[in-house]
Amino acid sequence: MFKILGSDGKEYGPVTAEVVREWIKERRATGQTRVQPEGNAEWIALSALPEFANALAASAAPPPLPPRLPSTLAAATADTNSPPKTSGMAIASLVLGLTGFCGITALIGMILGIVATIRIRKSNGRLKGKGLAIAGICVSAVMFIVFLAVAAGLLLPALAKAKYQEQNSDCVSNVKHVCLAIRLFADENEGKCPQAANWCDAITQNLAGKHVFQCPQRAGSDGAFAFNAKLAGKTLSAIPPDTVMIFESSKGWNFTGGADDVTQRPPHGRNFVFGFADGSVREINKEELKELRWEP
Repeated sequence: MFKILGSDGKEYGPVTAEVVREWIKERRATGQTRVQPEGNAEWIALSALPEFANALAASAAPPPLPPRLPSTLAAATADTNSPPKTSGMAIASLVLGLTGFCGITALIGMILGIVATIRIRKSNGRLKGKGLAIAGICVSAVMFIVFLAVAAGLLLPALAKAKYQEQNSDCVSNVKHVCLAIRLFADENEGKCPQAANWCDAITQNLAGKHVFQCPQRAGSDGAFAFNAKLAGKTLSAIPPDTVMIFESSKGWNFTGGADDVTQRPPHGRNFVFGFADGSVREINKEELKELRWEP
């Protein structure tokens, strides 16, 4: 049994050696603490007693280091302690949205804004800038819609013009085939053009079908072209090559006529399509109509 002289000058004990070792472990007693063993009248230093040497040595050792955290956990702990950062994606989304006149950057801005919003939500407070991300999404969406509207405004007229030109080209092609069919008819009939009453019926066998008599700009008409009545039954080789043979009219199948029977409104913008005795086809505007030759 042992008595202990505390730093406050008071005596404690008697206590067992096990209790003394516990006090050493708790650092309530050190090697300089005065102790009086049972049966001993003197106070001696605790370090002088060999039975406590191991306990004093263990108490003097530095405390062990805490276990090392995994890198991911350590990073998470460091991030928790550091102030939140503004998401770079959120900033980029807003910048791309504001400069999204070309459409592609606006689309990228929307994507970055959505990704930034998701990452901010999952960052547990380590990222900020949700407002910037939402603003980037909204601005990018608006700019993308504006881009689509402008592109449509520019593209649709171009497509309409291309379609119009294609239909115009088809009409020119049809007139050319009709003129060729008349010339083939003449080759098969002693060089003479078909009669006025049934000229369409007479040359149909030399065409791919009755659809050739139609103008794409005037759908629904079974006969968009008329035959110059002055040439009916005439010998083709005797007709001047610049004489009108086929012209656009709205009078229908097998119609023959002259300058007064040309359709009133040009179906091709400002131009009419005319076929001539030599087989050529030209687009003629209103101002040129009076210069055309109708007499063979």
